[in-house]
Formats: sequence, structure tokens, C-alpha cells
Amino acid sequence: MQIAPSILTADFCELGKVMDEVISEGINWIHLDVMDGNWVVNKTITFGPALIKSIRQRVGPEVFVDCHLMVANAEDNWEQYVDAGVDLVIFHVEAVENISLLISNLHSRGCQAGIVLNPSTPSSAVLPYLSELDLVLVMSVVPGKGGQSFMPEMELKIREFRTAIDSQILVGGRSTKLMIDGGIKYHNAALVKSWGIDVAVVGSGLINNNATIKENLIKINSMLSD
Repeated sequence: MQIAPSILTADFCELGKVMDEVISEGINWIHLDVMDGNWVVNKTITFGPALIKSIRQRVGPEVFVDCHLMVANAEDNWEQYVDAGVDLVIFHVEAVENISLLISNLHSRGCQAGIVLNPSTPSSAVLPYLSELDLVLVMSVVPGKGGQSFMPEMELKIREFRTAIDSQILVGGRSTKLMIDGGIKYHNAALVKSWGIDVAVVGSGLINNNATIKENLIKINSMLSD
């Protein structure tokens, strides 16, 4: 299972140093949480294309960069993020009307396309598009709502996607990746891996003031290797 750090918990004044440290530890995937102050429940604004472009330039082409769009108008402004240099745009199934068109538009620009769904959204909302997608992200917390704990009840949904993806691959279809985000730390990393997760987004479980990124990563990897 691959670890994708969410830099939202980092000190933005030290963002370059944080990414350098992440990369020095062998991590080659960065996850960017984009909130526009409208779509998420807490009305948080994070960052936009200008900062993402700087991040792309800092980490170089060897690092995979995705952006999770928690925005109200992904269908109108997706191209800004592609222009900023992301490799993958992940948009909410709950916030987009013409899903197939947005997937097609992203692919036409050479960008991977992913769908994310909230904990309350059933897998059936995404499964019809699975053959077109490069990634499915299952949220294990409600986006933008602070103070939440990891939701173990997402296991069933994740296993449904794992079965569907494996069946798709078996007949020569797309090898869609399965990602989880929300409350992932060293103590539950092995659990979500056993459910069939390919990529786990880790925020405060990796980037915090209590330990270095290296120390936290050692703890996570020790659980994954057991």
C-alpha cells in the first residue's frame, strides 16, 4: 500500500521543507486538498492553482501529484488544475452533473481522472463509471468537518470497490486504483490495507508537531510489514 501525504496539516511557511523531507523518505505521491470555501461544511479555503503550480515545480516530474477538489464548480475550473501540473484530478460525485464528460475532458488533456465519494454516498453512485476511472477515493471522514474519527464502517464500501476493480482487471479492463482518506494513522494502516486499499492519504498521522515525518513513517511501515 502506498502512502500519499496530505500537506494540509503542514506549516505553509515551511511547505517546501516539508515536501523535501517527504520525498527524501522515498514517498513519491503528494495529495492536495483543494477547498473553495463553498462546498465543504466548514467553509474552509485552502489553496488553489497558483500554489499547486509552485508545488509542482518544487517536487519535479518524478513525484505524482493529485488534487482532491472539494469545490462547487469542478466542471468549470478543472482545467486550471491541469494547467498547474497535477497528474490526477479527483472530483466529488456529489458535486458534478455530467460525470462522463468531465472524465473525458481530463483524459483529453492527458490528466488522470478520479472520483471521490462521501461516507454517506453509496458505491452505486460511482460503480457505473468505474471502467473510465483511474482512481476511486473513499472518504472515511466527512470532508471539511473537523474533529472526526476514522469510520471503520467504510469497510463494506471499500470491499465492494475492490471486488469490482479486480473483476474489471480480470477481463482486461482499467487497473483503477483504490484510495482512502480520513483519520488514517499508524494504528489502522494495516487494517485498511487488508481491505484492499492501494493508496492511503495520511495527514496528521504523518505531518505533525509530535514527531518527524521520518519517525511517523517508520511507525506506519512497521505496522504494514507485520
